[in-house]
Amino acid sequence: MSLTKKNQARSSHAMRLERLPVLIFDDPAQMARQVARKVANLIQDRAVTGRMAVLGLPTGSTPIGVYRELVRMHQEEGLDFSNVITFNLDEYFPIKPDALQSYHRFMEENLFKHVNIPREQIHIPRGDIAREEVDTHCDEYEWQIKKSGGIDLMLLGIGRSGHIGFNEPGSRRDDRTRMVVLDEVTRRDAAGDFFEEKNVPREAITMGVGSILECREIILMATGEHKAQIIRKAVEEEPNTSVTASFLQEHTNCAFYVDRASASELTREKTPWIVGDVSWDNDMARKAVVWLAKKVKKPILHLETADFHHHHMHDLVNAYGSTDELTYKVFMEFRNRIKYQPELPKKKSCICFSPHPDDDVISMGGMLGKLAQNKNDVAVAYMTNGSVAVFDMDVERHLRFLEMSAKLHGGSDGEEGIKAFTRPIFEFITQKKPGQIDTAEVQQLKAYIRYTEAIAGIEVMGLQEKDARFLDMPFYKTGEVKKAPIGEDDVQIVLDLFNELKPDHIYVAGDLSDPHGTHRMCYTAIKRALDKYNQQEGVKKPLVWLYRGAWQEWEIEKADIFMPMSKADLYQKIDAIYKHESQKDRALFPGSDAREFWERARDRNMGLAREMDSLGLPEFYAAEAYVTTYEMP
Repeated sequence: MSLTKKNQARSSHAMRLERLPVLIFDDPAQMARQVARKVANLIQDRAVTGRMAVLGLPTGSTPIGVYRELVRMHQEEGLDFSNVITFNLDEYFPIKPDALQSYHRFMEENLFKHVNIPREQIHIPRGDIAREEVDTHCDEYEWQIKKSGGIDLMLLGIGRSGHIGFNEPGSRRDDRTRMVVLDEVTRRDAAGDFFEEKNVPREAITMGVGSILECREIILMATGEHKAQIIRKAVEEEPNTSVTASFLQEHTNCAFYVDRASASELTREKTPWIVGDVSWDNDMARKAVVWLAKKVKKPILHLETADFHHHHMHDLVNAYGSTDELTYKVFMEFRNRIKYQPELPKKKSCICFSPHPDDDVISMGGMLGKLAQNKNDVAVAYMTNGSVAVFDMDVERHLRFLEMSAKLHGGSDGEEGIKAFTRPIFEFITQKKPGQIDTAEVQQLKAYIRYTEAIAGIEVMGLQEKDARFLDMPFYKTGEVKKAPIGEDDVQIVLDLFNELKPDHIYVAGDLSDPHGTHRMCYTAIKRALDKYNQQEGVKKPLVWLYRGAWQEWEIEKADIFMPMSKADLYQKIDAIYKHESQKDRALFPGSDAREFWERARDRNMGLAREMDSLGLPEFYAAEAYVTTYEMP
């Protein structure tokens, strides 16, 4: 395991702030491998002594990497699961075991059908029993855990509300396996899996906090910036019922395994100078100066030596010689990162990768406009078709238009021909059950809706229909919100595009905390393809521009390019976002932010400009931020 230096030498102060061990990984895949190795070691150690290994298992996106690695170990290294007993944390209620969203099905598809755990040794709460049988079932579940000798190793995820299992805010420390009512945040986060929040069950059966705390060892895993705030609360604040994960502080053998994004709000990551000595480099100095300027509400060049001393930053000033030298250096670094239109790419080959058919205009619409004005050869590569995010009513609306338009040509025969196509689709949608996968025809119609919206959006920015490339990557085409792993076919599609266009610049979504993981998966495919492309003989490495916006924004101290936007620029961008009608007013999967996407973009771009102004930088109406690199991290 390659842990960060900060993990290896944590200050005593940081350890006091963090009330239990936290291991930070730069790579989520590395984290998954480490957890899987711990599980494998337990299984093998127990097998040597003829004992059973009892595991507590979670569901969700975070543990999938662990399960894939365990499957690999079984298939390639002969890891034997015959001495394993499993107890899953929870299950929705009511739900049938074979439903798409059932945790029975999740575990079967991601682990159980790939390894040799005897069926009688698998335990998952039942969501298909009568309500009057639930209490008895829960008592039986607790008895089965005790009968097995207790859980040796419990793996956990964490919800945005701080829940472990389905122990929502308000759960007690001594709760056992029981029926619970799901929190609004939990149901909203699950909306994608159920194709709308209204389809999410309101109840679930979950192992209680008390049951979890009786496990001999606990590992909680978290990834993504959307988990950062709750990780800090669970780790640094006293145990409380509003964040049930905080009760894990009371366990004597519990550790949090987190990636750097989910650790970003921890004090030692966000403001390390508060908890111990810091090795000051330019990046850390810039971060500290921005933090201090915001803290004391002063522009950078107005900061005084006393401001640094009052906030225990004497060593930072000493490292740079004086306050004036430090603040001037940081200010000029920011000033030089502002790039006006003449300084942006001109007459170059550019690829803008858009995970969904709207991320381009939402996140970098201003840049698209400038690239078009600078006469670059721009290809907007839509990596997925976005079909799962289209309401059925939008399909119905477009089919009605198709039927009506048939009257303009072909007479009654033309109308009947069209209706022969449309009516079976209407019938399917009318009879469709919640969470049911769309037919191939409906999926394609939803894709076409997104495609036409995407073309209309880039035309607003000054591009043309020919500039839209619909990659329709295979990993997305499951018909479900849950996607397949990135495969070689996905990578090859991106590599082929690189070889065809030979880009000088590529623009990639760097907001990897989207609720459904599509941005992260697209990023992975691009990175793998770019690595292969750059290794080819005679290839010039393209400059990678990482943008954010749909789900998160670059912190001002991390961005290395700020592109100013006028009021006209911003409203052109908003107009382009409006063209994505299926996502306007009420998106199918809006995430935790209630604002429409155009509102998020407006507030984000204007907010960045205000933040720049507060630091003493030139005042703009709005701005977009980017991080550039030749090597995708």
